[in-house]
Amino acid sequence: MDRESKTLLKWYDTSRRILPWREDPTPYHVWLSEIMLQQTRVEAVMEYYRRFLSELPDVEALAAAPEEQYLKLWEGLGYYSRIRNMHKAAVRIMEDYGGSIPSTAAELEKLPGIGHYTAAAIASIAFGQPVSSVDGNLLRVFSRMTLYGTDAKSPQAKKDAEAYFMERMPQDRPGDYNQALMDLGATVCLPNGTPHCEDCPWKDVCQAHASGRELDFPVLPPKAGRAKEQRTVFLISDGTRILLGKRPNKGLLAGLCEFPGTDGALRTDEAGQFVRDLGYDVTGIRKLPKAKHIFSHKEWHMTGYAVNVRSLDGAVPADTTARARLSSVELFPATKAEMETRWSIPSAFSAFLPGALADG
Repeated sequence: MDRESKTLLKWYDTSRRILPWREDPTPYHVWLSEIMLQQTRVEAVMEYYRRFLSELPDVEALAAAPEEQYLKLWEGLGYYSRIRNMHKAAVRIMEDYGGSIPSTAAELEKLPGIGHYTAAAIASIAFGQPVSSVDGNLLRVFSRMTLYGTDAKSPQAKKDAEAYFMERMPQDRPGDYNQALMDLGATVCLPNGTPHCEDCPWKDVCQAHASGRELDFPVLPPKAGRAKEQRTVFLISDGTRILLGKRPNKGLLAGLCEFPGTDGALRTDEAGQFVRDLGYDVTGIRKLPKAKHIFSHKEWHMTGYAVNVRSLDGAVPADTTARARLSSVELFPATKAEMETRWSIPSAFSAFLPGALADG
């Protein structure tokens, strides 16, 4: 073990973040945490992690779980393809691996939803395999340590970072080494604003720090602008139930529930007519506060309406033009209790959820 690695691990032993999956790093726990942490902050994951394990404590339970259950447990975390792939992988593990999670990065990468980084993280942390798990935190540390002047998001940068860290990886503590680097990037070598170099165990060997150029690295490509889309969202209720929609199986929020909606920002009179064209007898309509949701590549700017109808049952045949404009491929009523315990509503609609769950 070289001097840099010893210094880093000594820092980690005294300064590491106390996280539940680290206290009991079984393969399933590490896997679940890594999938949850993709594009999600640690603070946001903690309660989701505990709740998920309370209902689906192991691979066998996840593999046997119905879609409604694991999607509901994921509600609010976003990027639902993560949990769908995790479920597919759990089924594969039960069928092809006898219920035991593979112990090598190469085998783990064969499973749905497990890429190179996640496979390396599981293999090193849960099984002690000496493989480097390079994510954005490690790329940032590498770029500043070496004054890496190439696009840090390029495939070559990832290869160079892996080689750099593998050269220094202690064979007896590969998982701790990877987690130490994760903590270093997350708590000291920060992505936005000035890094806390005074607290860094590598400050004496960091080239960016030595030259006072910490903020010049990593070198990143310019961010692409997000497309802005106007949408109208309907909370259609008969007083005891609210209408939900199922989105198409491909595309944004694929296969998830939603409050029915359509493209464009409709006026109140247009919104009322739209719902009538769907086949419902409108008895009242109220405009809701505007809402916005930001995806990685687009923004939804939403106009919402609470629409009261006489009944959600037995609607007259819908106007085909209105139905074609609806973003849902299937409509069904749900009670407040079902929305709280059964149906998962993506965070894109979180601004409208309190109104849907309100009494009366």
